[in-house]
Amino acid sequence: MRSSERFILSKNNSTNRMSEKQRTIKAPVSISGVGLHTGNEVVITFKPAPENYGYKFRRADLNTGTLVDVDVDNVVDTSRGTSIEQDGVRIDTVEHVLAALAGLQIDNALVELNQAETPILDGSSREYVEAITSVGIAEQKALRNYYELTSNITYLNPEKKVEMIAIPSNEFRVSVMIDYESKVLQSQNASLDNIRQFKDEFATCRTFVFLHELEYLLNNNLIKGGDLSNAIVFVDREMSRKELDHLAHLFKKPEVEVLKEGILNNLELQYPNEPARHKLLDIIGDLALIGMPIKAHIIATRPGHYSNVQFAKLIKKQLKKERHSEIGHTFDPGKPPIYNINQIKNILPHRPPFLFLDKIIEMGTDYVVGVKNVTINEAFFVGHFPDEPVMPGVLMIEALAQNGGILALSTLEDPQNYITLFVKIDNVKFRHKVVPGDTLVFFSQFSSPMRRGLICMKGVAYVGNKIVMEAEMMAQLQRK
Repeated sequence: MRSSERFILSKNNSTNRMSEKQRTIKAPVSISGVGLHTGNEVVITFKPAPENYGYKFRRADLNTGTLVDVDVDNVVDTSRGTSIEQDGVRIDTVEHVLAALAGLQIDNALVELNQAETPILDGSSREYVEAITSVGIAEQKALRNYYELTSNITYLNPEKKVEMIAIPSNEFRVSVMIDYESKVLQSQNASLDNIRQFKDEFATCRTFVFLHELEYLLNNNLIKGGDLSNAIVFVDREMSRKELDHLAHLFKKPEVEVLKEGILNNLELQYPNEPARHKLLDIIGDLALIGMPIKAHIIATRPGHYSNVQFAKLIKKQLKKERHSEIGHTFDPGKPPIYNINQIKNILPHRPPFLFLDKIIEMGTDYVVGVKNVTINEAFFVGHFPDEPVMPGVLMIEALAQNGGILALSTLEDPQNYITLFVKIDNVKFRHKVVPGDTLVFFSQFSSPMRRGLICMKGVAYVGNKIVMEAEMMAQLQRK
């Protein structure tokens, strides 16, 4: 989803956006801690990544090299945090890590772990933010991609009394209201008006839990890494001295008490509305799964990881729909290329006369835009209707596939050692003929995350603002 002018430019903000560049971290940095649910010691390392890379996780302990894309379509569990999985590799509790990256406006990063679960640390994003800022943030050359809403998007879950709305806005803003109908945690609100507020006003806000939830987790051995230093505990029932002493023993504390605010004395609140601020932090982390920063005002009532993910899916769906419907009107085939023909030849194994791309002008983490200038000198015009030359449809399919191949191969460290082979082609439609003098613009987009080397894409070819052909394709990445 993620050089980089976006597809639907805001008339009011396009000048400002043109000056915003993508960012990554300056150097690798590691921190360690314990996974909340597994209790395992974890080392997590943030590494710089190239332009248009997005966020990816890698399990260093598996030695497979498999990358797990930060993509809402890869979410497999939201019961005790947000977990993602790709090609059988799972990463648990990603939300605080993603909130740190998104909150610092980092566009590209590789995150390595030596376990499946990220460390809980103090239950916030604070240590992640501190680690990243300790090595610094580097500006890159490519422009940042944004998705800017053109209409409201609403998610409702009446059963859980959840409502989430995204409203078109010139800035990313978030307003949160929580209400658990509890005497010890009454309704709260929190607002972020600019993402630059995240580091100082939200990154340090810790997760929270009600005592009855804590007891369930303890009794079912589901928080092996919990030690009362990484969560605010709201006590929603009377507790005897014996019960408090037992809780202190479980968490290796001399003693615990219930404060007048209805929380255990393991932690002091940083803000009266710290729980609401933490829910806002979670929203930022979960919405990073969309794949690009968005320009919208998010208004959320009683949010949680499940609702955040469902909401992110709706936004991503709308993003794809708008991109597909308006893309033909916004490309500039004359813009400076991301990849010129020589760079394309370093990625694709094809060579003239069977190389059908001249340059790549845009690329994100799930899409790519390529250009071919069709001239009368093409070898195929010698035999394909030479008196009335028309580009063969099968070659347009091949060109569209090569365009998608650039996207797939660019995710590899050694693309020159791989080729892409067709598995199937569906729903091919030819709408207009392509003749010498036309400039073909190819748009290819992953229709699902790449898994085990299988690539599923949808592609459209344009001449000007006309769709000339489209197709759905599946291919297999294979080492030469």
